[in-house]
Amino acid sequence: MTLTELKYVVAVARERHFGRAAEACFVSQPTLSVAIKKLEEELEVKIFERSASEVTVTPLGEEIVRQAQIVLEQAAAIKEIAKRGKDPLAGPLRLGLIYTIAPYLLPDLVKQVIERARQMPLILQENFTTRLLEQLRLGELDAAILAEPFPDTNLAVAPLYDEPFVAVVPRDHPLATRASITADELKRETMLLLGNGHCFRDHVLQVCPEFARFSDNAEGIQKTFEGSSLETIKHMVAAGMGVTLVPRLSVPKGALDPVQRDALAAQAPGDAGYVRYLPFDGEPPSRRVVLVWRRSFTRYEAIAALRNAVYACEFPGCKRLT
Repeated sequence: MTLTELKYVVAVARERHFGRAAEACFVSQPTLSVAIKKLEEELEVKIFERSASEVTVTPLGEEIVRQAQIVLEQAAAIKEIAKRGKDPLAGPLRLGLIYTIAPYLLPDLVKQVIERARQMPLILQENFTTRLLEQLRLGELDAAILAEPFPDTNLAVAPLYDEPFVAVVPRDHPLATRASITADELKRETMLLLGNGHCFRDHVLQVCPEFARFSDNAEGIQKTFEGSSLETIKHMVAAGMGVTLVPRLSVPKGALDPVQRDALAAQAPGDAGYVRYLPFDGEPPSRRVVLVWRRSFTRYEAIAALRNAVYACEFPGCKRLT
């Protein structure tokens, strides 16, 4: 049994396809197939069920894949221990972020990391929460920035900030002249939602749960519309198709201040010119943003440096958590 064979096993389990797994490992498919067959013969078990259309992992194979991932991670940890003796922050950090956080946090975060830990470049990936959690489990990511709640996967969790939600309405909407809004007022509007898979969609439905009944059937087209990103939905709001909620960090600077808002609209029509951002009356709905990583991850200094870089970012309207 070799580490290379274990790497091939994990790759096939991830890709569910021998050809794609071979490409990911930069080897030919025959080389990968022979190595896995050799390992199965050595262990006298079948790790994968092969068919013309798909590759599936056997129940016993699932356990072997999990253990193989642990072994590969621990082997990589040996190299990391050696690096830490020279520079604990040396080497890239693979960081995942959900779609509704990445565009608004990354510009400032990358700048802070460069200033504080230049020797630790970030390898970044945007994805859905479920996919990022899977990549963390498989060791494809070192850490991720997510919004709670998410399934308990025995990860280490550090809270970063609480982020309130803000309502977005068309510029000529009756509510546009208001200084603030309530959740009850939104219930009478056409709500624009992110598509399935976005955790922020679930956050919006927590504020206005009655829209959930429209989101999974054909009737919903009369009451709700779905978009692929927050920016797409903002443009749909600008076109008068409805209203939506967005996280506070996605609000353009000055857009909540009436004086600055008008100046901003004159300089930059489009988003700022054709929509109005309204805070909630009283305690606003919000989400908690957290940093998560595997408990077995050995680069503690890298996680600490990343947390410090996040805390150094600007969070207008948000509550920092330490």
